[in-house]
Amino acid sequence: MSVSVRVPTILRSYTKDAAEVTAEGSSLKEVINHLEAEYPGIQARILDDNGKIRRFVNVYVGDEDVRFADGLDTATPEGCQVSVIPAVAGGC
Repeated sequence: MSVSVRVPTILRSYTKDAAEVTAEGSSLKEVINHLEAEYPGIQARILDDNGKIRRFVNVYVGDEDVRFADGLDTATPEGCQVSVIPAVAGGC
């Protein structure tokens, strides 16, 4: 299944500055594995050493936050959009 992946600015150095790329997979885990095969190093920015989504990275399949769905097992239907969004922190 082919999906589009929105890449945040901070990770675009891995995708040759592409804001959106195409990946294959029927689950989020498969999509991330495909991204890693095409863009080495990107997976380590999304997943921690235990293979879980980093706590400061939000991932959506369509409009659904995967933390409240099936995590890495969340289905990625043909043509859907996956968005990787790093948390932004700041203060005064």
